[in-house]
Amino acid sequence: MTLKNTERQRTTSGSPFEATFGFARAVREGNRIIVAGTGPVEPDGSTTRDLQGVGDAAAQAERCCTIIVAAIEELGGSAADVVRTRMLLTDPADQDAVGAVHAKFFAEAKPAATMAGVAWLCRPEWRVEIEAEAVIPE
Repeated sequence: MTLKNTERQRTTSGSPFEATFGFARAVREGNRIIVAGTGPVEPDGSTTRDLQGVGDAAAQAERCCTIIVAAIEELGGSAADVVRTRMLLTDPADQDAVGAVHAKFFAEAKPAATMAGVAWLCRPEWRVEIEAEAVIPE
């Protein structure tokens, strides 16, 4: 759902954290879109699992990127407009799997990217959280 406020537009993804913590999934001001840190949250509020029911980092990164791209598209952009990403991992062993998913979504855009290890994320089963910024050509 897109919420408009004069020149600033916001969108939500339905994550329970958005309402509880008071933030939008993404905000567009002018030609810039900023996407909040995005965890692997399914439409029912559960955490993404792979086909075997495991909290797999690649499956979680895929979900994060899908949510990010949907938010950017809702605000008038595309994955090709992404200029910056930040990938937060709880286990450095997941870097190759998460990096491969990142490439699947953003290789065309080749954004400036950061991957960093963190001690924890909002839910203990989360292995990855990703944020992004996009600039839409005027």
